[in-house]
Amino acid sequence: MTWTFTEDVTVFLDAAGAALAARPAENTLLLTVTAKLRDTGPGAYGTEPPLLGWWCAPDGEVAGTLVQTPPFPPILGASAPEAAVALLDALPLPGVNADRGTATVFTARWPRHRVEEELRLYRLGTLVPPTPPPAGRSRVATLADRDLLVDWIHAFGQEIGQPAGRARTNVDERVSRGGLTLWEVDGEPVSLAGLSPRLAGMVRVTTVYTPPEHRGRGYAAAVTARVSAAAREEGAREVLLFTDLANPTSNGVYRRIGYEAVSDRLVITADPG
Repeated sequence: MTWTFTEDVTVFLDAAGAALAARPAENTLLLTVTAKLRDTGPGAYGTEPPLLGWWCAPDGEVAGTLVQTPPFPPILGASAPEAAVALLDALPLPGVNADRGTATVFTARWPRHRVEEELRLYRLGTLVPPTPPPAGRSRVATLADRDLLVDWIHAFGQEIGQPAGRARTNVDERVSRGGLTLWEVDGEPVSLAGLSPRLAGMVRVTTVYTPPEHRGRGYAAAVTARVSAAAREEGAREVLLFTDLANPTSNGVYRRIGYEAVSDRLVITADPG
C-alpha cells in the first residue's frame, strides 16, 4: 500500500480522523495539531504549508498517520511497522517524532541519526494532590495576565529549546477558553499549567512552568493537580502529559500526583552531519 499526502487538513481528517480518535492517547499530538490547523488555518505553526498523510493497510483501514508543520519534524501517530517502512520509501524526511518502537524503523535506516529528545507520555490514574499542599491557591488566568503569560511562555520555550512563536496570539486563544491556570501566593503568580482542548475525550496538560526563583516549593505539582482535576470534572476520559526523560525532577513530580507511564517518543534528526 502507498501513502497519500495532502496540505488540506479537512481532507486529512475526513480520511484519517476516525483512526486518530480511536486511539486518542497514542495520537494525542496529531489530534491537537490538526485541530489547531482546522480552527486557525494552515499558517497556525509557520509560513510553510503543513503536510499531512495517511497509509491504509490491505484491509483498507488507516494504519499510519503523519503531520508535519515546518519547521518542526514530522509527527507520526499510531502506525504499523509496514507504514513506517513505506514512508521511508515515499518521502525524504529531515527527521521524525515517533513512538520508540516505530522510531527503530527509522534509526535502522539512518546510521548517522541523532536523538534530540526522549519524551515520556503519562496518563492520569488516581489523582493524588500534594499533601500537605503548598501555600497559595489556583485561579484561571485572564487577559489581565497576558504580559506575564507571554513572558513565561517565552521562558518555558527557551528552557525546552522550542522558541515560542506567536506567543501573544496563543495566550489570547488559550485564555479565551480557560486553558491556562496560575498558582498564586498572596496574590503573586508563582506557577503555570495549561490544558489542551478536549478532543476524542482526551485532554493534555501543557506548559507547566515555574520561574526559577519559585521552584522547589511544590507549586508545579499543585497547579498540575488542579488542572488535572478540572479536566476530569469537565468530562475528559484521558488526561495526558509529556515529560522530557532528561528531567528526573518533573517525571518524579507527575508520578507522585498519580500519573502513570504509557509510552516513550523519540525526536530524531536524520543526519546531523
